[in-house]
Amino acid sequence: MSADWRPELWLTVVALGAYHGLNPGMGWPLAVSNGMWAKRDLAVFATLVPLASGHFLAMATALLPLSFLLGYLDWNPQARIAAGGVIAAFGCYKLANRRHPRGLARLGPNHLTLWSFLTATAHGAGLMLAPVYLGLCKTPVHTPWPAINQAHQAITDFMRLGIATSITVSIVHTAAMVLAGGAIAWIVYRWAGLTLLRRAWLNLESVWPVGLIVTGVVSCAL
Repeated sequence: MSADWRPELWLTVVALGAYHGLNPGMGWPLAVSNGMWAKRDLAVFATLVPLASGHFLAMATALLPLSFLLGYLDWNPQARIAAGGVIAAFGCYKLANRRHPRGLARLGPNHLTLWSFLTATAHGAGLMLAPVYLGLCKTPVHTPWPAINQAHQAITDFMRLGIATSITVSIVHTAAMVLAGGAIAWIVYRWAGLTLLRRAWLNLESVWPVGLIVTGVVSCAL
């Protein structure tokens, strides 16, 4: 397997990252809060580090198992259909159940990385990237290998490239998330203030499950 340079899929990774960054549920209001509490600009950006770390871990945790699966099974189309079905089903669940896990509210300010990881996982952020990641992985051509060691080497290369692609996707996605979330946190902290949050709160909770369902259906269709 090799990472296929498909601009539309990489742009999707970036767009989903920016969308996650703009979503208040992913944590940028915490950066604003920390900046106002500390009364320092640096506190806003320092908060983005644990948020980004947790988000990256959530993405990688969702994508890495697919790397190992595809390393042994040449089931790229079937895997994408299965992933799309899981995403659509999870979107329906989120649409019907709007409540946030209560455990997230019990995490203190010193656990931002864990909070970010659990929040992204609970929202299915990594699942949404799965079809895009699978689309970046070419299905290998079946070849009658003459020896076991050659087959073993092929599987090893397949897994190594798949893992590298999943990590790259996670990094690109998280970078876009941090840039978008950091930008809006900085604007709110530096210029808009809490008045904007009181009058024009960005509520993406209703849009998010619909986005999951659409992603899953489109993935199955393609």
